[in-house]
Amino acid sequence: MIRVTVLALALLGASVQAATPAEILVHDEKSQPESLTLRPDGALIAGSANSPYVYLVRRGSATAETFVDASAEGPGTFFFGQLADPASDTLWTCQLTPVPDTKPVIRHTSLRGFDLKSGKEKLRWTLPGENSTCNDFSVGPDHALYITDTANAKIYRLAPGAQAPELFLEHRVLMGIDGITFLDGVLYVNNVVFNKLYRIPVDASGKPGAPVDIWMDAPVKGPDGMRAAEGKLFLAENGAGKVDALTIQGDIAHVTMLREGLRVPTAVEPHGDMLWFTERGTGKAWSIPLPK
Repeated sequence: MIRVTVLALALLGASVQAATPAEILVHDEKSQPESLTLRPDGALIAGSANSPYVYLVRRGSATAETFVDASAEGPGTFFFGQLADPASDTLWTCQLTPVPDTKPVIRHTSLRGFDLKSGKEKLRWTLPGENSTCNDFSVGPDHALYITDTANAKIYRLAPGAQAPELFLEHRVLMGIDGITFLDGVLYVNNVVFNKLYRIPVDASGKPGAPVDIWMDAPVKGPDGMRAAEGKLFLAENGAGKVDALTIQGDIAHVTMLREGLRVPTAVEPHGDMLWFTERGTGKAWSIPLPK
């Protein structure tokens, strides 16, 4: 069950174009919604970093349904990235499961794909290595899915129709890689550990080059989920409690703060004329008008 404010009810009962700012408490204050996404029909999907569930709230409803149940996967299982991919009718998720009796904790993580409407599993792929962190993903202009592995400084690429990704890029500056997105066909990633933003150049054959450091003109602490819309990058700062818009000009990113005073925001998602984001520390999902 979730509690939804009057504003949220207005949102869920209206069309995306007529959206109203919303505040949604997902399940409870301890649910820790780490990432969120929205289906084309306006249904909100949020994964929990404190439980083995992915929740769905249909437009016009005030009840959270369990869309993905991973409770049989082992104690401590939880979810990071969530991405609705309407072109393939897939919900992409990152599932993390601790290995029992390991100190420090080692996790085996998997990319999982589910039917976007029914929640039926379509694909499962476990990241290589004895310890990995499947974190986030983005669909590129080539229709492939690009996946970040925070613990191993890697980006994987799942080609359309393939059942397993291939290694796309491994680079030392990507140790701590988190958010990933494409802006105007250009690939950008951030580093949650070292507070960095990079552009990944890709040549005509599709081969990536060394990450290019993008200088941000304001301090950014804990860059996490990142998405693109309206010619801008949108970014959650989990260490500073902020949501930002970044305007890229060459190798410089101009940072505009959109929201502050949040408790561990970890994801952003443009949808229609709204910008959604999670506040993991309070168990909430919010939306505000999408800056133009």
